[in-house]
Amino acid sequence: MIFQLKENGMRADLSYGELDISGNEDYGYRPFQLMVASIAGCSASVFQKILEKQRTEIVDLQVHAEVERNPEEANRIEKILLKYVIKGRRLDPDKLYKNMEVARRNCSMIRSVENSITIEEQIDTVELS
Repeated sequence: MIFQLKENGMRADLSYGELDISGNEDYGYRPFQLMVASIAGCSASVFQKILEKQRTEIVDLQVHAEVERNPEEANRIEKILLKYVIKGRRLDPDKLYKNMEVARRNCSMIRSVENSITIEEQIDTVELS
């Protein structure tokens, strides 16, 4: 990865394209947003793969992230709550939570921050007929 200084932040040239990073949302993604997106995206993709292997019928999966930051310590991220909303058929909440535990153990982003950021997951289901 290459990061280049620009007027109001940094630009990363990545294989998928350019990514603008700035402390000001008018000029790019804020670093904390990228951190939360990395954690939520990794967790959701690992979770989805596990559900596919389990043949769980998922129609839609959304993750809503709530972030707690500490202004006393450089506005560091202290806690992230990932609220999963899963739409599907014959959803078993106990099985979903067990699969979430497996996903958590296999998500490299969660594993990278698990001793410095509290990550909690919550699952809400919408049963389709």
